[in-house]
Amino acid sequence: MTTIQDESALTASLAARLRLEREARGWSIAELAERSAVSRAMISKVERAEASPTAALLGRLVAALGLTLSTLLARAEGDAGQSGRVARAKDQPLWRDPETGYRRRAVSPRGTVPELVEVELPPGAEVAYPAATYQGWAHVIWVLHGALLFHEGAARHRLDAGDSLALGPPQDCAFVNESEKPCRYLVVLAPR
Repeated sequence: MTTIQDESALTASLAARLRLEREARGWSIAELAERSAVSRAMISKVERAEASPTAALLGRLVAALGLTLSTLLARAEGDAGQSGRVARAKDQPLWRDPETGYRRRAVSPRGTVPELVEVELPPGAEVAYPAATYQGWAHVIWVLHGALLFHEGAARHRLDAGDSLALGPPQDCAFVNESEKPCRYLVVLAPR
């Protein structure tokens, strides 16, 4: 499992994996920039591990690459600790957004469908993703603890502990924690 002490190693692994994914598609940095709406300079910094990518930035990049963030993180960390159908808690990839403190853990064993992702959103934090992030993937959000305000295009959904929401057609979305306590939720993803 990646810990906060391992962040620089994970940044380096993410940098290498993003470059590999881009090159595997035969894309230049300029092409990925055009497809993701992320500047060439920022992509170059991320690929050289000179910048720690935020959740929003990674969301745009993985959407352009046709991946989920969980898939990218799992590929960046490799198969360490995973044996077949079991994903031990200590080996589940954990990533923290350097901007918001948002933490995400890939709960399901690598390569399984649906994908399960546990997220903890700190008080006052907001993480936004473009519609392209949701292209080709069905999403269900289930709030485990706290309260979540979910912006889905123009719609606003307040979800309390135990509430769930199936996302509609891809739209720009934002996860918002307006409370003074952390919000923990599970995201279930499956290909459409």
